[in-house]
Amino acid sequence: MRKPKILTTIKDYSWSIFLSDLMAGATVAMVAMPLSLAIAIASGADPAKGLVTAIVGGFMISLLGGSRVQIGGPTGAFIVVVFGVIADHGYDGLVLATFMAGLILLVAGWFRAGRLIAFIPEAVVNGFTIGIAIIIATSQISDFFGLTVSNVPADFIEKLPVLWEARETASLAALAIALVTLVLIIVLRKAAPKYPGLIVAVGLGSAAVAFMNLPVDTLYSRFGALPNHLPMPHLPEISWGRLVELLPSAIIIAFLAGVESLLSAMVADRMIGGHHRPNAELTAQGAANLASSLFGGLPATGAIARTATNVRAGGKTPVAGIVHALVILLIMLVAAPLAGYLAMPALAALLAMTAWNMSEPHKWGEYVRAGKSDLALMMLTMVLTVLVDLTVAIGVGVAVGLALRLSRRTDESDWTPREH
Repeated sequence: MRKPKILTTIKDYSWSIFLSDLMAGATVAMVAMPLSLAIAIASGADPAKGLVTAIVGGFMISLLGGSRVQIGGPTGAFIVVVFGVIADHGYDGLVLATFMAGLILLVAGWFRAGRLIAFIPEAVVNGFTIGIAIIIATSQISDFFGLTVSNVPADFIEKLPVLWEARETASLAALAIALVTLVLIIVLRKAAPKYPGLIVAVGLGSAAVAFMNLPVDTLYSRFGALPNHLPMPHLPEISWGRLVELLPSAIIIAFLAGVESLLSAMVADRMIGGHHRPNAELTAQGAANLASSLFGGLPATGAIARTATNVRAGGKTPVAGIVHALVILLIMLVAAPLAGYLAMPALAALLAMTAWNMSEPHKWGEYVRAGKSDLALMMLTMVLTVLVDLTVAIGVGVAVGLALRLSRRTDESDWTPREH
């Protein structure tokens, strides 16, 4: 079924449910705003692109999606792919690849491909997720320690010696702000999990920089003022050669958007005891990425952590996700200059915590105790993600995983299929 959940939930909608959605949406917006800025920066894009994606993509995912509580926007899983596409094809190339990914997802939703996620080995998903987390964490070392590096290579192996050589330029002020922010994120998450501790932690760390006049980079000092409006819709120049060139990137973006959104929807189902509509979710991801690209945004998908925050904050229906997008838009319209004070080490701490959470350390014991083939497949995918690229990692991982599954059709004891 491709019917959006909002059409089902609106039948029994009430004032009390709206108040719950309003509070939850505003809470999630406070979490999503600094994350969206940080993800855009780590992806090699202008920080405003993250806000555009959260607003436009987040709105469309909630309006058309198949989950009651899914929150959409830019996510850490895309950082590696987006950075690579921008480096190889420019930002216009990313916009076009995202537009193509949106079309692919619309087709996937039309042909009811939502259930195909069951055929993707869980070990592959775990492997590339941990690999992405490692890349995100290492990409934040420079800002976390306040290193002075003119050009940090994108390649993982080349990056490490460059960062090591710059160790003498580390800033104690930047490191202190990063550590304080990191500790605050951890403490506030444990003490008040229902409230937007992320924005409080990043805000306090950034306020310390402003009031103490510390020699630390901020959003404004590095990128200039954020715009206080959405851009006009447009698409870059399209040619047949450009489409062929960007097709592999578009397929990977579509794959990640589809997988992460459906994983997020399944996590949400377990939290609320509900059932999402996978084909409606794919259709919504397609529409969201088309819309985000038209406004010059990044790829969008369902965000597991923000969706969980929405549920914990009392979100009941897709209206909470719509409110989240509108609140970020309101902040962009009236308070964009304030975002310029956000300190880069504070945002680096936020992304470092995001990377840690992406790696799901509470599951590491399960991975080690899993069957040997699962563990080997996960490690293979992780290593290829870090040392080669995500396209190769996913292609090889899925191929090897399906081959292993076929070879053990009569013995499932050493294979763990993904749960529904």
